[in-house]
This record gives sequence, structure tokens and C-alpha cells, in this order.
Amino acid sequence: MTMSFQWKTPQLQSKLQEADIVVLGSSKPEEIPLSWIQPGTIVLNCSHDLLSGKLGHGSPGIPFSGPIAENDVSLLAAALRIQNMVSSGRRWLREQQYTRWRLHCLRLQPLSPVPSDIEISRAQTPKAVDVLAKEIGLLADEIEIYGKSKAKVCLSLLERLKDQADGKYVLVAGITPTPLGEGKSTVTVGLVQALTAHLNINSFACLRQPSQGPTFGVKGGAAGGGYAQVIPMEEFNLHLTGDIHAITAANNLLAAAIDARILHENTQTDKALYNRLVPSVNGVREFSNIQLARLKKLGINKTDPSTLTEEEMNKFARLNIDPSTITWQRVLDTNDRFLRKITIGQAGTEKGYSRQAQFDIAVASEIMAVLALTDSLKDMKERLGRMVVASDKNGQPVTAEDLGVTGALTVLMKDAIKPNLMQTLEGTPVFVHAGPFANIAHGNSSVLADKIALKLVGKEGFVVTEAGFGADIGMEKFFNIKCRASGLVPNAVVLVATVRALKMHGGGPSVTAGAPLSREYTEENIQLVADGCCNLQKQIQIAQLFGVPVVVALNVFKTDTRAEIDLVCELAKRAGAFDAVPCYHWSSGGKGSVDLAWAVREAASKRSRFQFLYDVQLPIVEKIRTIAQAVYGARDVELSPEAQSKIDLYTQQGFGNLPICMAKTHLSLSHQPDKKGVPRDFILPISDVRASIGAGFIYPLVGTISTMPGLPTRPCFYDIDLDTETEQVKGLF
Repeated sequence: MTMSFQWKTPQLQSKLQEADIVVLGSSKPEEIPLSWIQPGTIVLNCSHDLLSGKLGHGSPGIPFSGPIAENDVSLLAAALRIQNMVSSGRRWLREQQYTRWRLHCLRLQPLSPVPSDIEISRAQTPKAVDVLAKEIGLLADEIEIYGKSKAKVCLSLLERLKDQADGKYVLVAGITPTPLGEGKSTVTVGLVQALTAHLNINSFACLRQPSQGPTFGVKGGAAGGGYAQVIPMEEFNLHLTGDIHAITAANNLLAAAIDARILHENTQTDKALYNRLVPSVNGVREFSNIQLARLKKLGINKTDPSTLTEEEMNKFARLNIDPSTITWQRVLDTNDRFLRKITIGQAGTEKGYSRQAQFDIAVASEIMAVLALTDSLKDMKERLGRMVVASDKNGQPVTAEDLGVTGALTVLMKDAIKPNLMQTLEGTPVFVHAGPFANIAHGNSSVLADKIALKLVGKEGFVVTEAGFGADIGMEKFFNIKCRASGLVPNAVVLVATVRALKMHGGGPSVTAGAPLSREYTEENIQLVADGCCNLQKQIQIAQLFGVPVVVALNVFKTDTRAEIDLVCELAKRAGAFDAVPCYHWSSGGKGSVDLAWAVREAASKRSRFQFLYDVQLPIVEKIRTIAQAVYGARDVELSPEAQSKIDLYTQQGFGNLPICMAKTHLSLSHQPDKKGVPRDFILPISDVRASIGAGFIYPLVGTISTMPGLPTRPCFYDIDLDTETEQVKGLF
């Protein structure tokens, strides 16, 4: 900033003391003391004697410093120096905007046979996270460092880069998987390693934070695998920066508030309840801000607690929650089947108030969905307040805002809203943020992580985000729920397939986690692969419903043969895929996915004809039926009496225009996990319907889907251990 003043300007002293550079255009008057110019200030003496044409020396004793010598300088020299400063400032501003990253990629030296995931992760030394942040254009005050290899990224970045064009937006989905998973996270990481480390294209991976339930249960971690993973993988798979713990704390605070409020309303008179809700503190009695908001909602336009009538006190103090309508459950980030149905309130101190309840897995909490779909701290607070936990005895919704807990929930979540920055094995950036399951929630990482990444990569860059399980579940919800919330339009879909999963869909023996694979999966069997490609073709068709080009990524295993690989790629192209590419990132890192990177780049350059599957203004039942028929291939849906009753209630309460988030098994296109391939002519049973109003969707439960997984006979925790000498974790995968 430059400012021009006359010597007689009022407040000149304060202006001079703020200056870094003072240019004297005329001789300093005697009455202006030198002390007004701060020591160390650069002074350019350009005062000119117009009569003689000579530079003046009317300012003796001015303390020149910095690059300017004690000699006077010409007007031209002063102008050039100031011009240089302006140019330097412009250059700095440009550097804060988009630029091709000067990323120092980490070198890989793949071994054969490929070691375990944790051995590969531990063999690579990650860059310090502050170094990575600087390389991708983050400023020092935009990150909060956790240890050496993780950092939170501040949301202020979005304001700084608001005028920057977004990069290309790519979704990684998959075919219907085996219980072992088919490697979507691995493909996502391999693709960004290929784009950035091998093609020199700015790219970001956006992944979900894994739940510790599967990590210690059956599936294991979710950092990718082989030479395409996020590091350090043990930090990724365990606590990370505590986001899931924050969600658990917030969720259970709200659950505790519900039951406590019912207890206090059941055991106190109106007056006693009101006096405790609005106590006198040091002789002063006043409503809190959230209580004032409740008064406004109730139409009571008063701010003095002493002026409410008895009727108004009753209306304000009593929520009259109907216990049979409570839908808010406690959560835990552990697979614990014995918490699926419990009785609470059995202690004598609860005065006979008990009820049946349950625990859900933490990542099924609506607060996790709110975190994944919000776009700002303000929006998150509003969403948390809107969450419906029950109905009152008149059938009206009761919210977190009614319970007075919105502010406290926001405080618990204020750090969790910031995306977590990590890196791949090749030193390329990754955001890890939010982790809703795709079978019992909407199954996608956060909108905020995607939006920040799209700004950081720049117009020519790529953001690759991953949706849980098959395209029928995670991808459908990505388009119909996440894209509605974010306003973002995807440029391409990468559909991950494996020969193993296709053989299962072709009629191969069942695949069980922890059990050896049958020989059909380890030996060439062209017929099984051909028969199983029906599932791949169906998933391609599902993606095409949304008007987005599809690239099939065949995640190659060491037992796959060339004939099997070629057959899958050929059939995928015939089914309408833009391209189909075998990928070898697991054994080779980014180098093994360069062909996929080129295919994705070309597909994303095509014009997107993206469209939603349904209009949210349709009745709830019609939206459910549209998904069941167009995506799953069902003949129709069948609603239980309870499900129909809930739909009627939510419609009456004004929630009928929300999108649908189906809770369904991920192991089949139908509701029956053992029905592989492409089931046809089935009726999809809807056993119950819930409403996640804060997150912004209606949540039908299909068949017997459970929101709390259980542990198998031999969980992963048998193999997990800690070396007490080196403090290194063993056995994670």
C-alpha cells in the first residue's frame, strides 16, 4: 500500500511511524522532528530544487538504512526501486494462487515378492508434513501439525483461493465386492501416484478415515496396500487426529441429554423444572442464547424469565418426548454385537425409567454424515441443531436445538471439521476426512476435503475421491446425496474390478475372510470370468445413468492370467466403458498405473452430461422405488407397516423432499448377500425408515441390515501387537 501526504497533514507522525519506506518529495521542514521516522526505516530523499535542477539536501541527519546508502538518489532510481517492490509483491500474490507444484516425490524401490503392507510403509520415510504443505501451496498459518506426518488444514484456505478454477473431479467406485474388498483405496492411491509422481500433474487423493471396528475385526485397515498406500499406515488406520473420537463424544452427549431430559420432566413440576432450566446466578436470572432461540421458535416474544406465564413456562420447559419414538442411538467405534439391543436405566437412581435401546458403530452416527456433507463451520452448527432425535407426544419432531445442546456439539466438532493432510508412499498429498460406511450411511469422504483439494490442484489438476463398496451403493449416494450437497459435478468415474470378484459373480465358490481361497480363484478359469462380467456390465450401466464417462480399472493380482485380463477389458469396453485398463500399482506403485492415469485424463476431458437419478420433490416411496428398480434391478419394493408409518410421519413433518440413503448389504445388488451376479425379478423389502435431517437425507433399512457389526471367530486383533522395545506396531494390514 502506498500513501501520499503533505508535510502539514494532520496525524503525519503516526503515518510516518507505520511506514516501511519514506520517500521525501520535498525538503523536510525544520518543525518536523527526525524522531517521527522510525529507526530502520528506508528513506529515499528525492526532494528536487526546481530552480537549480539539482537534488536538494534539505534533510540533513536523516538516518538512512537498508539498501539505500546515505547519498541521495535520483527520482528514476527511486521509481525503479518502488516498481521492483510492486513487481515482487505481485509475484508473491501469484505464488499464493495456483501454480504447478514443485513437489519432491519419494522414490520407490519395489521388492519381489511384495512385502506386507506395514513393512512397505515402515521402509519409506515420509516427508515432514510442513514440507509437503509448502510444496502444494499451503501457507504456514493454514495448517495445524499433529506429530511429524499429519496436519489439519484450516478452512480459511477456501476464502483465499475462492477465485481459483477447480481441477477435474474423479470418483473411484467398484463392482459388487467379495468380503475381502477389491482395492478401491489402492487404486485411488495408485492413480494419484501415477498422475503426480510420474506424469507431473497436480493431483490429490481424498479418502475416508477408517473405523477401528473393521480394523480390529475382519477387513483390516483402509490405507491402500502394497506400493500404493497412505503412510504412515498405522497412524492412518488407528486414531489419526481423533475425529471419530470427537464424533463419538458428541453423539453420546446428545444421547445422554435425551434420556436425562425425559427423567427430569417425569420427576419435576413445571415450576421446579423451569427454575432449574433458568436458574438465578448471583441474583441475576436470564435465558441463554439457545434458550432465547427456543422461545422464538415457540412464538414467545419475551426475554425476561420472570415475565412468562404458567402456560408459557410449561411450553418452554417441557419437550414431552415420546420414548417410543427415539431414533438417536449411542455409538462406539468397536464391532460389538452384544450392544445391538440393550436395556438402559436399570439403576435405582433412574427412578424406574428404563427403555430398550441400542448402540450403532460410530461411523453410522448422523454426526459423521453431517461432518462429511457440511461446507463450513456455520453450516455444520446449523445441521447439528436440525438433527431430529425423536417426536413429542403430539407427533412433532424434537431436535438437538430443542435440547439446548447444539453449541456444545459444535465445540466438540470444531477441530474435526478440518481435513487431515497425509501423503502416499511416493510423497503425493492425501486428504483423509470423515468415514461414513456405504452400506449403512452414505459412504463418502468429506465435501470440504474435496473442495479444498480442487482449489489446490488448480485448473489442470485432478482430485480423486473414493466411494464405499459397489457402484450401486457408494457411487449412487455420491451422486444423489453428496453432489447435491456440494454442487460439484464429477468429470469421470473409475470403476474397480478384480478377476477374483468376477469369478465369484460367475458362480465360483463362496469367499470368506480369513479362509484360504478355492483353486478356482488361483487358477485360470475363463468361463467363470466371462459369466461374472455381468456384474461389471451392470455397474457400468449404473454409472451411465448419471451421464458420466466410466474407465474400468482392473486391479491385477499375481494369480491373474493374461487371457483373463484381456477378456475383462474387452467385455468392459463392449459394455460401454470409455476405456478399460489393467493396473499394477500394488506391486509397482504409481508406475503401474500410468496407463490408467492417461485413460482417466482423456475421459475427464470429455464433456460431462451429469444428471441426478431422481427429483427430490417426488414422494419418499417413489424415490426408494426408483433406486430399487433402476440401480438394483428389483421388480418392486415392499414396505413393512413400521416403514410405511415412518414415511407417513416424516412426510407430515415436512421432510419428504430429502434425498434417499439406502442402508443395504454391499455383498449383492439385492438385499440377500448370497445372491451374486445380477439378481433379477426380486422384491426389495424395506423393514424400517429413519430420518437424518441434519445430514439431509431419509434413511431406509433394507432387509435385515445391522448398524452395529460383530466380531468373527478369529478377528484381526489376534495378529496385532506392539514391540515394547521399538514401540512399532505389528500385524496391521
